[in-house]
Amino acid sequence: MKIYTKTGDKGTTALFGGTRVPKHHIRIDSYGTVDELNSHLGMLRDQKIDEHSEEILLQIQERLFTIGSILATDPEKAILKSGKERLDIPKISTEDIELLEQEMDSMNEELPPMTHFILPGGHQTVSVCHIARCVCRRAERLAAALHNAEAFDPLVLQYLNRLSDYLFVLARKLSKDLQAKEIQWIPKKDPERRK
Repeated sequence: MKIYTKTGDKGTTALFGGTRVPKHHIRIDSYGTVDELNSHLGMLRDQKIDEHSEEILLQIQERLFTIGSILATDPEKAILKSGKERLDIPKISTEDIELLEQEMDSMNEELPPMTHFILPGGHQTVSVCHIARCVCRRAERLAAALHNAEAFDPLVLQYLNRLSDYLFVLARKLSKDLQAKEIQWIPKKDPERRK
């Protein structure tokens, strides 16, 4: 099988179901950003992190492929008029979301309480995690905009929302594991405002 098809040479691409849309369509931007997030998680998994976190990240990467397939599906081609599914695409489940919540709860038990916002950084691995968190937020924003235009399973939005929270907590855990300093953001007072 050849990698190149030449079918996208005029700036369009096919959704799952065959519908062609412009490559700048919000649907393409949505699942493209999920793909970008998945690549950042692969880079994070390639860092020196604990085996359990590595396994969870691998599960998350698999779930992101599921989300990508949901976002890449033409909703009109996915459901028959009878309401039955036409295309066999995987789903996100409440259990997938609960796993992220359980992982966050478990990590938080071992972390000091957070009293201020934290500046990203402190160690390359922690920074990779924060970059993934920011890309996840962008993916969530794009998916939310797409959902307003063409609704899909709302569990996708819940998963992306919870995943960005998970990545924040994971970054804090990695800071602790790597003995990296967490730098708190403490806003400076504007001397002009005191006058």
